[in-house]
Amino acid sequence: MLSAELDDHLENEGAAGAINRRNGSSRETMLTGTSKVTLDVPRDRAGTFDPKLITKYQRRFPDFDDKIISMYACGMTVREIRGHLEELYGIDVSPDLISTVTDAVLETVAEWQGRPLDTCYPLMFFDAIRVKIRDEGFVRNKAVYIALGIQPDGTKEVLGIWIEQTEGAKF
Repeated sequence: MLSAELDDHLENEGAAGAINRRNGSSRETMLTGTSKVTLDVPRDRAGTFDPKLITKYQRRFPDFDDKIISMYACGMTVREIRGHLEELYGIDVSPDLISTVTDAVLETVAEWQGRPLDTCYPLMFFDAIRVKIRDEGFVRNKAVYIALGIQPDGTKEVLGIWIEQTEGAKF
């Protein structure tokens, strides 16, 4: 993305009549929430290129962990996430880093599953939706059940989510 950003910058400057071109790259180390990532930031000869994705002197990569978590939640494997990050950002991320980030989410999920529920919900909804889920290397249709409780003040709370092979009233 940084390279494409430089290409756009050079095209815009070329339209103004100035001659400017690529001038290698510089390595920058960015801090994510859990580790360090090294990037090759491209440069131009005139020194007028100022990247927007990662600004000069920026040391923290914004929401990097959230991006990994969202890809993991979409069903991507660790290898697919690694390839996707390399394709998008040109960075080589270790599978251990991705596992560390996703494991942090698992702790939050376990905490949410163990939280105490209210004793009374005036209104409750139960529903299921059929979705394609990767299971043991195959994509299969499964039913995802959700229980939604409405509290007395009108706020909604997800009480639970379950995955089952089929959709039916007995579940």
